[in-house]
Formats: sequence, C-alpha cells, structure tokens
Amino acid sequence: MLSLRPFRASAIALGLGLCSIAVVATAVDMPEMDLKGDAAAGKLVAEDSGKGNCLACHMIVGAESPGAIGPALIAMQTRYPSKEALARQIWDATVKAPEAAMPPFGKYEILTDQEFADVVEYIWTL
Repeated sequence: MLSLRPFRASAIALGLGLCSIAVVATAVDMPEMDLKGDAAAGKLVAEDSGKGNCLACHMIVGAESPGAIGPALIAMQTRYPSKEALARQIWDATVKAPEAAMPPFGKYEILTDQEFADVVEYIWTL
C-alpha cells in the first residue's frame, strides 16, 4: 500500500504558501473615473486576445470561440444595479469574490482608462 506520509509536509507547506499569497494580494477599490465610453471600441478591446480577452472565459452572443469558464455576458443591466457596479466588478473582481479567477483589469492597469471605460460601456449593452 502506498503511503502518503512523505507528501504530507509538502502539502502543508504548499497550503501555507498559498495562504500567505492570499494575505499579500489585497483588493484595491476603483478610483473615481469617467465611465463614458464607446461601445464599438469596447467590443474591439473585449475581443482582442492581447487586451480585454473577455472571450477567453466568457460567452458573448454572436462572438466566435466563446469561453465557458466565467458567466455568460448577457442581461448585464439586470445583473448589475448600475454601470458603476459593473465597472467595479471588471476593475477588480476579487473585492466581492477573493477567489475570483478574473484578472483585475483596472487594479493591474491591464487596460488604459479609456479602454476600460469602452469595455464597461460595451459589456453594459449586452
């Protein structure tokens, strides 16, 4: 019978290491910003694999090769009480869900302020 005892210390060390990473990675609230964007420009950013890359994880109606990791991006105005609430989710999803796999697009400055506003405008129209 195979003993798992030799792996116990490694598993504990890995778990503690992951906990320490979780403590260091803190949420950053979205600063006041102008959310007036261009939905057409936001669509381009959202579908660009080098920028928003929303399709890597999300399904968007009519888009090619949608992902299935994150929720489908449909009925956004019924799912979020305001465009600002949606923007906060895109800015840093870990604020509401620390285990979220979605990259914090605003917090890590993955998008420029204008690209961010454009993506928010586009997603809000879905």
